Amino acid sequence: MLPSNLLFDFGGVLYDIDYAATERAFLALGIEQFEEKFSKQKQSQLFDLLETGKIESDEFLERMQSLCPAGTNKEQVLNAWNAMLIGLSKEKVRLIESLQGPYRLFLLSNTNRIHAEFFEAQIERQLGLSKFKSLFEKVYYSHEIGQRKPHPSVFEWVVEQNGLKAEETLFIDDSPQHLEGAKQAGLQVLQVQTNVPFEAELRALLGSR
Repeated sequence: MLPSNLLFDFGGVLYDIDYAATERAFLALGIEQFEEKFSKQKQSQLFDLLETGKIESDEFLERMQSLCPAGTNKEQVLNAWNAMLIGLSKEKVRLIESLQGPYRLFLLSNTNRIHAEFFEAQIERQLGLSKFKSLFEKVYYSHEIGQRKPHPSVFEWVVEQNGLKAEETLFIDDSPQHLEGAKQAGLQVLQVQTNVPFEAELRALLGSR
């Protein structure tokens, strides 16, 4: 069945990220084995709490600061946390624009208030935030809706909220565990590579519509 609805991930799909940049930044601040605590595949409870809006930004920064050597200030921690955020892909924006009309478009991102404030300011300067958000019917951030991928329930919630049919909805993401959650919820899925063009793969799945 060809999809009628497209649900996009954000970081690594439409917005370029570099997880290793944040790892390097925290290593430079003195936090060892940061990769074991945070990665695309898994992350500690502290990061989960931040991404579901269950702790405030200041508390997160203070807890991260406490893991750093004495003398590390909160601004250094903030800059390290945001180091992974590169920028919105103009190529992907053009792709989304071309899909408006034939498809219902949605965005679902695991993110947090700290990152959102940073990348939304970037997008405002680059494109205009309202223009970017207008490309989608709805934009869902995990810290605002209190739930996150890969739990199947978040996909079921998006489907229910918008009167969609799961089997007619294609989810596009670069994280295998998120795609598995979407499949469990009955969605079609397309796995793409982080920060890599995927228009040809998507067009092939969509057919000639």
